Amino acid sequence: MNATHESIQALRQVWSTLSPAEQAQKFSALSSRKAKNFFHRLTPLEQSQLLMELSPLDRRRWFLTLAPDDAADVIQESPLLMRRELLDMLDVRTRREVFHLLHYAEDVAGGIMSPRFARVRPEASVEEALIALRMQALNQTETIYYAYVVDREERLCGVISIRELFSARSHIKVADLMHTEVVSVPEDADREAVAKVIAHHDLLAVPVVDEQGRMKGIITVDDIVDVLTREATEDIQKLGGSRALDMPFLQTGFKAMVGKRVGWLALLFLGAMLTAGAMSQFEEQLAEVVALTLFVPLIISSGGNAGSQVSTLVIRAIALGEVRPQDWWRVALREIRAGLALGGILASLGLIVLFLASFFWGGDSHSTALLALTVGLSIIGVVTTGTLVGSLLPFVLHALDFDPATASAPLVSTLVDLLGLVLYLSIARLVFSNLLI
Repeated sequence: MNATHESIQALRQVWSTLSPAEQAQKFSALSSRKAKNFFHRLTPLEQSQLLMELSPLDRRRWFLTLAPDDAADVIQESPLLMRRELLDMLDVRTRREVFHLLHYAEDVAGGIMSPRFARVRPEASVEEALIALRMQALNQTETIYYAYVVDREERLCGVISIRELFSARSHIKVADLMHTEVVSVPEDADREAVAKVIAHHDLLAVPVVDEQGRMKGIITVDDIVDVLTREATEDIQKLGGSRALDMPFLQTGFKAMVGKRVGWLALLFLGAMLTAGAMSQFEEQLAEVVALTLFVPLIISSGGNAGSQVSTLVIRAIALGEVRPQDWWRVALREIRAGLALGGILASLGLIVLFLASFFWGGDSHSTALLALTVGLSIIGVVTTGTLVGSLLPFVLHALDFDPATASAPLVSTLVDLLGLVLYLSIARLVFSNLLI
């Protein structure tokens, strides 16, 4: 690793801990080459915050190094008063491209595409195409691995690799070389769907087209990696029972941090109160057989753990497209079997421990047998219930147009705790009915 990379990496690691003034000072101290490298590693929000702290001259200098799609991202993250200033810095062509990009939502293909791509005409010869591409390469074209063949109305006709152009004879027409079966995405496609297309076809870039088949831009693999990183961060935060943070952890204000977390915590707290209320309905049974209380944490934690485990697996499977919404019944049947098997294994472990404890510390054999039956049946039932709830809740949320990641481990655990407690104490009431009469 060279010294330049090391210094940039070190600054990147502490960047979020610095004040805006300190960030501007550290950035200004970098050499021109290092500064450009570092600036392009920052997120759009971080770039916007840094630009606000720089002098007008430096602000213009660094903002103009951005490609149109990156410039649009920075403008979206900037305060309203600064947006006009940034737009006025752009030349006419770039300003028009950025305005067009700003009309798209941030989470669709049009919002993350680059409007600059290598294009050639189908009627052009190989020699003419190469001359045109050399001119385009000087104009900040996003990638030059592929040349997209478009007609005079900008409709996508085909694609050809630069290698194929260089190896072909100069007089051959592009139309005779191009591949007409082109993988493309609509401009309103969800960014996660775009990521799946790029990954499935192993592409370096994918063209974006409108309803008429006119090419609007391209999305490169590095653009989609940034998107997937943000999506994964949001999903992980939701899985922890929190709303996604808008800024890096250390830059998120105290009020915002509390606000992002208090909603779910309050909801889960109320859910836990329902569990306490359910427990009070079985107060008489618990008073008669005190040993039942000892196994409450064991029973409900087994169900909550099983539910949280499978919900994470199902959420990930949905995100990767391995499971479709209509597959819910297959998942349910599979998890019922898995729940019975896992519950049986855990019940066996629990019964072994219970009988060993009874052997060493003594106790009424009849009561021990009834308690063992109660605990064994409850663990099987609660674990099966937990896996079923944990596997189906993401599908329910998806059907209601909620993010399946909202079926976080704390939510599943709280719901299964309530169901598990009611199931355990109901089984106890049946098993100990003769003793409690």
